[in-house]
Amino acid sequence: MPNYDSQLFSKICDENDVKALTRYGLEREDFASETSRRAYDEIRSYAESNGGQAPSYATLVAEVDGFNYVPAVTDSYEFLARKIKEYSGKAQVARFFNEELPTLFEDADTEKLIVTVQAQLDRIRMGTSVRQIPGKTLVEIAQDFRAEYERRKAGESFRLWKTPFPTLNAEIGGLYSGDIYGIMAESGRGKTYLSEVLVDEMLRQGANVLVKSYEVKAYPWVARLLSVITAREGALEIDDIADKVGLPNKAMLAGGLEGAVEAYFYEICDALSTYYPGNLYLQAKSDAGLTRSLDALERELAANPSIDAVVIDAFYNLDDVYGRNANKTAGGAAEQAARRLERIIGENDVVGIYTVQAATERQDTDEDTGRRELKLPDRDRMKTTKALLEITTNLFAFDAVNGLGRIGVEKGRNGGEGFTLDLVALMDYGVLREMPKGAEVASQFAGNF
Repeated sequence: MPNYDSQLFSKICDENDVKALTRYGLEREDFASETSRRAYDEIRSYAESNGGQAPSYATLVAEVDGFNYVPAVTDSYEFLARKIKEYSGKAQVARFFNEELPTLFEDADTEKLIVTVQAQLDRIRMGTSVRQIPGKTLVEIAQDFRAEYERRKAGESFRLWKTPFPTLNAEIGGLYSGDIYGIMAESGRGKTYLSEVLVDEMLRQGANVLVKSYEVKAYPWVARLLSVITAREGALEIDDIADKVGLPNKAMLAGGLEGAVEAYFYEICDALSTYYPGNLYLQAKSDAGLTRSLDALERELAANPSIDAVVIDAFYNLDDVYGRNANKTAGGAAEQAARRLERIIGENDVVGIYTVQAATERQDTDEDTGRRELKLPDRDRMKTTKALLEITTNLFAFDAVNGLGRIGVEKGRNGGEGFTLDLVALMDYGVLREMPKGAEVASQFAGNF
């Protein structure tokens, strides 16, 4: 290898430019020989003791035995740094494959082996890249921004999927590809149900949706979906309920449908595969194909680029949340998992939806009826990790009781924060929709007077 190290250090001394080491991300480990590393140490130490100044070439030669000064170097710092980094990268790759990989190959399973090799090579690549301009210039920004606008105008750059709640859509726009949305509620209050209503709506718009249902098995998950489907179809009318409703979920779970209702159930089952324009890919609790790691999710999205949305119910069921963490702090693994989920969703340009529990509080009850009152949890009650809140575009708080529901926006990166919407929540019958308004309300009472 040509002596680029000596040329770089000589140029730094001649031009009194110690900051060149920082500008181009050159570290001690990037230099191959012990002489070069001692020269690096001397320049850094001298600068620290002398107000950032570089030593003269004479001082460097005197202090570092074996250093060869090269006068009048005209090559640029970028060129020299690139050459040094290139050699350093090759040396690190060779060292990894010759010294570390054999042991890893013997001790690790295939998945861990692949992940470790990829991570190590990524680390070497990032560490040996030469830093140049720290960001885009205004010229580049203007060109890229206009091009992105044209792609969005043509519907090519991102996808927007509507929720089933028109008033909520007016507030937040909908669910944008590349963004993450959270559903937070206390245990047993309908997190999974709300996620299924969102899935149903996206499927109706032609989305391909991957669902990881860690807490609900396939049969009850699909039973809820059938209730939602048939409620949208207005399948049943029930005494004392003004709304048309869907198939009763509890009766499906018990296998207790009867007569014409059961016959209709069989018709819906037969038509389910062709009902939606979109496609559902369900991994449910106890299924052999249910994967639990972010590594697996990343592979699944890479292998299936047609997927538009991912639902993780619930986030804290991912193995990554309670695994090892690099910073060795309490909750560090969960924080890392949240950050990595953000990267995976963004890089694959899909909608990400997760559910998470809210910490339980004492419940207020109505003095007259003794029933629990609707109360949305606030963002401070989110369990697992606050990093989950930080990566979220919209955090939806949810509660439902006695046929009433409420959804609120606890975080609104693009607006909507503090917004709440009251809902009809007959969830055993597949109904979760906005409260009727105006003429719609009047029509429900027409003929009753």
